[in-house]
Amino acid sequence: MTLFKGCTALITGASSGIGAELARQLAPHAQCLLLVARRGERLDQVRDGCARQGLRIHCLTGDLGEPAGRQEVIGKIRATGEQITFLINNAGLGDHGLFEASDWSRVEAMLEVNIAALTRLTHEFVPDLVRSGRGAVLNVSSIASLLPVPKMAVYAATKAYVTSFTEALRAELRGTGVSVTALCPGPVPTEFFEIAERGGPENPRMRTPEFLKVSAAQVTREALEAVARDRARVIPGALVWGLMALAALVPMALLRVFLPRGAKGGRRAVF
Repeated sequence: MTLFKGCTALITGASSGIGAELARQLAPHAQCLLLVARRGERLDQVRDGCARQGLRIHCLTGDLGEPAGRQEVIGKIRATGEQITFLINNAGLGDHGLFEASDWSRVEAMLEVNIAALTRLTHEFVPDLVRSGRGAVLNVSSIASLLPVPKMAVYAATKAYVTSFTEALRAELRGTGVSVTALCPGPVPTEFFEIAERGGPENPRMRTPEFLKVSAAQVTREALEAVARDRARVIPGALVWGLMALAALVPMALLRVFLPRGAKGGRRAVF
């Protein structure tokens, strides 16, 4: 963790799950944490759990799901006067169910948070990192970015953007002293999936085998190790990594045969 000694880390979505765990694991090493989320009380709890002598912690509330909210958050960050050296774009939203039955406001929120907010914050703070000649960016994506996922079509597509954007940005920043890493976790036992569920008999809950789940603590530990080693991408959990490596070898034409059908009654007529 020597890379993170004395760092100033900005973490979005820091009120729970992976974001809160990132704050906890960075706290012993950082000199400053800027924690961003909508829920102020939850941020305060994370701050209290991370507090130690010599560590500055700023809890910044705001809604990254709309342009005005993003600009307000950026203003709050700038007002602290802190020079960010580690940007962690963790905030994200999900949705589980058929696209045709989705609520547009929820779909739009996913696009705004998963894509627009991540891109806006990166655009705002990466120039500072480049000018200083050091720093790191960690974009939290998902293994869903590597495959199409029926019933999570938009979520998977937004994460495909995150992974692709991260790879391209990494190539652009090569030689600047700024490291860029994509974190692609599989199932993590956090409240993410509870929020993503729509509920109701027509939307059965996602069922993930326990042996595929990786704890937020392990995901965070492997993510920070990957950043420290300047790795482009990390898939936490040996089993999940192995399964995704095998999936990458399967041609898409064959993969389509095994993708689950969303609608009852089999295939639909095509006109």
